[in-house]
Amino acid sequence: MAESLAEEDLVKEVLDVEGIIIRANGKITRRIMEAAPRLKVVARHGTGVEAIDHEAAADLGIVVVNTPEANVESVAEQCLAFMIVLGKRLFESDTAIRAGDWDSRYRLIGTELLGKTLGLVGFGRIGQRVAELCHASLSMPIKYFDVVAYPEVEKTLGALRVSFEEILETADFVSIHVPLLPDTRGLIGETELKRMKPTAFLINTSRGAVVDQQALILALEQGWIRGAGLDVYDPEPLPTASPLLEMDNVVLSPHMASHTDEALFRMAMVIDDVLAVIRGEAPTFPVVMKQ
Repeated sequence: MAESLAEEDLVKEVLDVEGIIIRANGKITRRIMEAAPRLKVVARHGTGVEAIDHEAAADLGIVVVNTPEANVESVAEQCLAFMIVLGKRLFESDTAIRAGDWDSRYRLIGTELLGKTLGLVGFGRIGQRVAELCHASLSMPIKYFDVVAYPEVEKTLGALRVSFEEILETADFVSIHVPLLPDTRGLIGETELKRMKPTAFLINTSRGAVVDQQALILALEQGWIRGAGLDVYDPEPLPTASPLLEMDNVVLSPHMASHTDEALFRMAMVIDDVLAVIRGEAPTFPVVMKQ
C-alpha cells in the first residue's frame, strides 16, 4: 500500500505489478511506468484519462483502458437535474422556506424548460444522452457543436450541428461535454460568456478547466448569464473562499455526477479489460494500444 499518491511513493510500489487501476485522483507518469518493468496495462476507473501519460504508454508498449460508457446515464441525469433545479429556482426556494420566508413564492419566479433550446458543446455519448432525455421529455430543440458529425442522431432527434458561436448565441441551456485537451482548456471564457443570452444557463459536468472560472464568476455577478450548474472546478476541490459558494444563481456538486451505485459498479468492471490485457487478449475499451 503506497503511503500517498505522490510519484515518489508510487514508484516504490510498482516493481512487480502488471496492471494499475486509477481513480479520480490518481496520476500515472512516465517515471512510474518506467519503474514497472512488468506493467502491461493502466486502467481508469471512469472516463477521463488525462492523468495518464499516453505518449509514455505508447512508447513503453503499455495499454491504457477506461470505462467510457459507465457514467453516461448518471452524468446525463445530473445535467437534466441541474437544468430543472436552476429553471425552477429550487435551491433558492428551499433556502428561503427553511428560513421562514414563505413570501419568497412571490419573488422566485422560475422558467419552464418545455421547448427551450439545448446547446451541447461536445456530442459524444453523454451529450447524446442528455439530448435524448431533454428532447423526449421536454420537447427541447437540440443544437450541437462537435468536430465529428452524427447524422443518424441528427435524424433521430432532429438535432442540428451548428457553429460554436451559434450555440452560445441561441441556446437557453449550454451544456459542456468535451474532454480536457490543450484546445479545450479555457474554451468558455469572458468573450464566450458575453455571447450567451442573459437568460441562459451554463452547465458543466466535463472538466473544470474547460471554463475560465474567474470569467464565469464575473458573468454570474454581472448578469451576463442567468445561472450555472457546476459539478467540476478549477482547481479542485473548490476553495472555501470562492465567490461561487455565496451565489444563489449557482447550483454546485462536488465532482460526483457519476457517483451512483449503478455507475460505480460499471466503472469497477474495468477489471475485465485489465485481466484481458494481462492474459494477452484484446480489451473492449482501449485508449492506447500496444504498437
